[in-house]
Amino acid sequence: MKKDFWLERWDRGEIGFHQDEVNPYLVRYWPQLQVDRDSMVFVPLCGKSRDMLWLRNRGHQVLGVELSAIAVQSFFKENGYSPQQASKGKFDCCEANGIRILCGDFFDLGKEDLANVGAVYDRASLIALPPEMRERYARHLVSILPPATQILLVTVDYPQAEMQGPPFSVTSEEVTALYRDYAEVRLLTQLDVLAKNPRFQERGLSGLQECIFLLTLR
Repeated sequence: MKKDFWLERWDRGEIGFHQDEVNPYLVRYWPQLQVDRDSMVFVPLCGKSRDMLWLRNRGHQVLGVELSAIAVQSFFKENGYSPQQASKGKFDCCEANGIRILCGDFFDLGKEDLANVGAVYDRASLIALPPEMRERYARHLVSILPPATQILLVTVDYPQAEMQGPPFSVTSEEVTALYRDYAEVRLLTQLDVLAKNPRFQERGLSGLQECIFLLTLR
């Protein structure tokens, strides 16, 4: 999947993946991470997610990375912020009210960019990537995070042959295979959610589960 795919989605306003409300799994399961209030939280492929506001309101500094400048500017504008802007290596950096978003390619991030991160929230990153990119994504993510970082990961699991992603189906077995060499992998819950998602029924799915994981890097 090429960068242009996502840039064109934002250009055309085809952002059905965006949630207007804070993700309920974030609210319910974030306390299990027991992250210090002053810890920085990293949100990969953050879009204009309102989950970043929820994390900031809990006292966390928030660091996002996002490919689309439209998404970054929309986040700050829609929430009434006038961000400070600067260049940071290969990234354009926008920051306001303790929320910093690096506009650029996730794979250009280095250890120095995430040196102060204590936790990660991944709701829309892993499932946005096709199978051939997910291993590269996981490998790069764990290589640039500090030891003992915790990751709250949300995935979807459905018969992949019934629908073309994104979002892509990522099974619990795949999550374990991707991260077991680097982290303790704990499945917090697995829920059948097809009945609550008519748009996926309309796309022909016969089953849909959402899975929430807590990963703790070694």
